[in-house]
Amino acid sequence: MSTPLRTHNFTVDEYHRMGEAGVFHEDDRVELIDGQVVEMTPIGPRHAGCVNRLTGLLSRLDGDDVTLSIQNPVLLSERGEPQPDVTVLRHRADGYATRHPEPADILLVIEVADTSVEYDRSIKIPLYARAGVPEAWLVNLPADRIEVYRNPAGGSYADVTSVSRGETITPLEVPSATLSVERILG
Repeated sequence: MSTPLRTHNFTVDEYHRMGEAGVFHEDDRVELIDGQVVEMTPIGPRHAGCVNRLTGLLSRLDGDDVTLSIQNPVLLSERGEPQPDVTVLRHRADGYATRHPEPADILLVIEVADTSVEYDRSIKIPLYARAGVPEAWLVNLPADRIEVYRNPAGGSYADVTSVSRGETITPLEVPSATLSVERILG
């Protein structure tokens, strides 16, 4: 009889201590998802281009009211610290230099997916909903559309819609930021 494999669910503190101890190399692309250290998929040119476009479109918002964070960690729970492609945060004078943003700080998270659509949709979007993030966008590059998830309730988003080229999208928490889907998708 074989013994089942054992896994360990890491806390954010343990994850950070592993990083400080050199378990991860500086260039390793990993994030903590539900206690598991998960290797992130490589960023291809299409994905990078979309993140660059989003950065340009949203950068005008950065200032007194919001902070734009690109591919940086957000602390969602004791066992969850993903790195969304783009996060729009409540402004803090220190630029989040003293701690990573937490759910109450997050206005919008955006995941750009080229090869990771199903993973982002089935794992990361529910993670944001469970943490109470008010809105998440999944830029689905293969389908050429943006999936919009709003109003977290009971561990999932109550409102799910999709927008396509020719339409615009406005974040609930940042109504001054109406964006063209065409410009996001490129």
